[in-house]
Amino acid sequence: MRTPLQGGLPPAGAVAGPVVEIACDESGFSGTNLLDPSTPMITHASVDLSAGEAGQLIAELRSSSHELKSGPFLRGPRAREALELFLGALRGRALVHLIDKEFFLVTRVIDLLLAEPSYAAGTRLTQDRRPAAFALHRALRDAGEDGKAFLASFTDLVRAKRRRPASQAVERFLRARDALAGDRARDALAGDRARDALAGDRARDALAG
Repeated sequence: MRTPLQGGLPPAGAVAGPVVEIACDESGFSGTNLLDPSTPMITHASVDLSAGEAGQLIAELRSSSHELKSGPFLRGPRAREALELFLGALRGRALVHLIDKEFFLVTRVIDLLLAEPSYAAGTRLTQDRRPAAFALHRALRDAGEDGKAFLASFTDLVRAKRRRPASQAVERFLRARDALAGDRARDALAGDRARDALAGDRARDALAG
């Protein structure tokens, strides 16, 4: 049985059995700007090394007495040896999750517009809609600037703190969608269910609500 999330704090009550401490960190976070071209991916990693094990590993890898920098670690004279030592120490003790931000946005488009939202299963896209997400992702990339404008308008549409009134965000999104006409991206958004769901006033009502 899992204990409730504690927000990084120790459990409030007594915990039976052994306790595993997991340290996590991320790289590539760009706030609400998921389309920042300088950070197209976000990485979340975790390890279950004890404090003693982690301290010993860092001491062996450190290039100075003060810090461990990625530059010397990856490109220094001991880079190959250090990398083998690092990966060996983490084998079976680490997990890395890599997310393509554009593809993540596409899965939200599919979830919101073409299927029932899958939040009951976390934020995972329902399996039967995954092929549609892959097709739309490829098509939007092929659409070039129109594809980027479509994703930017969707980001603006679902932003919690809106920069513009909801009605303007909806209109901007629908204009960006219509600009894809004739492209494979437009076709990917025009399947049996999508054709009705994305049409005219019905789409405006659904998105504005």
